[in-house]
Amino acid sequence: MPATSGAIGLAEGASGAQLGDLRVVVAEDARQHLARVLAGRRRAPLRLRVAAVEADRERAKKANEMLQVEIKRDTEKLVQLSADLKESVDKSSQGILAADTFKKAEQIEKLARSVKSKIKQSY
Repeated sequence: MPATSGAIGLAEGASGAQLGDLRVVVAEDARQHLARVLAGRRRAPLRLRVAAVEADRERAKKANEMLQVEIKRDTEKLVQLSADLKESVDKSSQGILAADTFKKAEQIEKLARSVKSKIKQSY
C-alpha cells in the first residue's frame, strides 16, 4: 500500500498488512504534525502526542524482538563453534593442533563479544 498523508480510505476487505501500513502512515503523519506544531510553539493535541509516543514504543518493541532473535541465533552458533573447537582439540595428538583450531577460537571470541554487546543493547 503506498504511503500517503491525510485522510486515507480503506477498500472493503483490507488485509491485516494494509491495516498495519495504515497505522504506520497515521503514526508518521502524527509525528510530522507534532513537529510542525512544536516548531510553531503551539501545544500539540493530546491525541497526536499519544499517537507519536505509541508509535515510538511499538518501534522500540519490534527492534528489541529482532535483537532477541539475533542473540538466540548467535548463541546457537556459539555453542556449535565451541563444540567444534572441543572436538578439534580432542582429536589433536601430542600437543599439535590443526591450523583451523586457532581460527575457530578467534571466531568464538568475536561472536562472544557480539553477543555480549547485543545483550547490553537489550537493557
